[in-house]
Amino acid sequence: MLLSKIERTAPVNRPHQPEMLTKPLRLRLSGRWLGVLAAAVLAACGTPGGPQFSYTPPLAQPEGASGFTEKPGWATQRFAVAAANPLATDAGYQVLKAGGTAVDAAIAVQMVLTLVEPQSSGIGGGAFLLHFDGRAVQAWDGRETAPAASDERLFLRPDGTPMPFIEGVVGGRSVGVPGTVRMLEAAHKAHGRLPWARLFEPAITLATQGFRVSPRMNTLLAAEQHLRRDPVAAAYFYDAAGNPWPVGHVLKNPALAQVLQRIANEGSRALHEGDIAQAIVDKVRNHPTNPGRMTLDDLRGYQPKQRQALCHNWTAGLAARTVASRNYRLCGFPPPSSGAIAIGQILGILALTEGQRAAPVADPSRTGATPSVVPSADFLHFYTEASRLAFADRAQFVADPDFVAAPGGDWMTLLNPAYLAERARTITATSMKVARPGNPVAQRSAYAPMPDQPEYGTSHISIVDAQGRAVAMTTTIEDGWGARQMVRGFLLNNELTDFSFAPRAADGTPIANRVEPGKRPRSSMSPTLVFETRPDGSAGPLVMTGGSPGGALIIHYTAKTLLGTLHWGLDTQRAIDLPNFASTNGPTVLEERRFTPATVQALIQRGHEVREVNMTSGLQAIQRTANGWFGGADPRREGVVMGD
Repeated sequence: MLLSKIERTAPVNRPHQPEMLTKPLRLRLSGRWLGVLAAAVLAACGTPGGPQFSYTPPLAQPEGASGFTEKPGWATQRFAVAAANPLATDAGYQVLKAGGTAVDAAIAVQMVLTLVEPQSSGIGGGAFLLHFDGRAVQAWDGRETAPAASDERLFLRPDGTPMPFIEGVVGGRSVGVPGTVRMLEAAHKAHGRLPWARLFEPAITLATQGFRVSPRMNTLLAAEQHLRRDPVAAAYFYDAAGNPWPVGHVLKNPALAQVLQRIANEGSRALHEGDIAQAIVDKVRNHPTNPGRMTLDDLRGYQPKQRQALCHNWTAGLAARTVASRNYRLCGFPPPSSGAIAIGQILGILALTEGQRAAPVADPSRTGATPSVVPSADFLHFYTEASRLAFADRAQFVADPDFVAAPGGDWMTLLNPAYLAERARTITATSMKVARPGNPVAQRSAYAPMPDQPEYGTSHISIVDAQGRAVAMTTTIEDGWGARQMVRGFLLNNELTDFSFAPRAADGTPIANRVEPGKRPRSSMSPTLVFETRPDGSAGPLVMTGGSPGGALIIHYTAKTLLGTLHWGLDTQRAIDLPNFASTNGPTVLEERRFTPATVQALIQRGHEVREVNMTSGLQAIQRTANGWFGGADPRREGVVMGD
């Protein structure tokens, strides 16, 4: 039965939340809004006596601006959800409050992100979901695939040279077969508790009722040069004069609401078959200047994969003398993601150098009740050298495992302690600048290293439910605003540009991550679950769930948070706040205005080419504490954490 009043009591222990998340909320729905919700509610018939969920749209919808906005971190006792937008976090919170599982909450969060953070992820893209059910870790692969008509020359010009990156991005050519919805459907069948249809209520309601344009969305729309070229996207995101909708403008998306209602009622078939699928195919194939090759068969035939999580042990704390030595088991996503392997290599190599003993130093630019810290020049030298080695191996070896075999038949050869020790011995007091790939097994690789090319986009969700189940899910449409093609209220991905534009080296040797029909492009997404390690080396209690957007720099943002919390003893929020740093096997990259001239000069003296740039991570992480959980959200974006 539909109620005319829906009530929610605000979570406890939430003094730092914006008003929408702290005050008790009582919303009287008019007949019109009851009509809007009726289909969703009637379609979501739960098991009699099971948990009940009714979504309450917040009365106010403030969203943080871009830039760096201090955040306090959030303590909870029973469960927590961290996402990149307050409306998405709130949807996940309400699902958990109603007794939903971590997977249930992730579905609700993702659908709202499709609406309120369309530049980063959505139902037109793909995702990696790492799930812990209290006993085992599962890796759910919803990565996009190349259409069956694709070939390795997809991003080559007629003269055989790779086209410029943005030329490949904009249009239908770059659109991969989306996998997020079908993957979430499979995960829900295994681990959901609330009915599938009910989890779409938050996004359907907000799409129909409208949400306020945030400063971040307005800023990104103003800077975007290609989205206006798509008439559908231009009519939705910009006013008649071509200006982005102003901050606070109520943006409604009835087309998306209809699509989500169809998916709620019919499941993933609504997206992968029928008229919505036909609309996707028509948009891709009929682009006037850059058509793609997707077909209805590609969409109909897409299948998510359940893979074995890539887990390895890591000892943190003792050498840095900041926290007691602890053994952890880090679980991440296997190929086609390169994230878990690269993070494991960086941490493993770093542990064998002087960088392991280099504790952070006080940050002279920021003082207060809890003074902040920054990595030292010594640490940055050894960390970025380890990174160069890891990224050289990434370019050489990592691609879709259904097409490219791991060295020696096992991806763990790249994390073998003896191999990491061999790699660590190549690090000296002077930067190597550019590393060469190693050889973890006696057999020589049949592939050439992939040339460096841009990677962008993405969003991250971390959730722990009241039963201790956990999700780390990184979700993407790749570049900001994807392929700049809008279909029925959502954007299509440009994920195929994560393949190597150049399919072969100059001598004809193939590149592992080249385009092939049905193949999944290599990714940097690094959803991570951390466990204590038992004496026998197996995983003990869950310690943390975390991850970040940021293209290839996802690897570094996630590694930074692991080092900050587990190695240096910072709480989750302070670890996320740490300045960002990286190398992708080239210059040493530092977050601008976060490091002293003395630190920069010390690195230059060691032979580093230093570049200070804006490094907009979007970290979300939740860590176990003695009293429950403590969550952090990146001050560089608009996310928050909620829980009870």
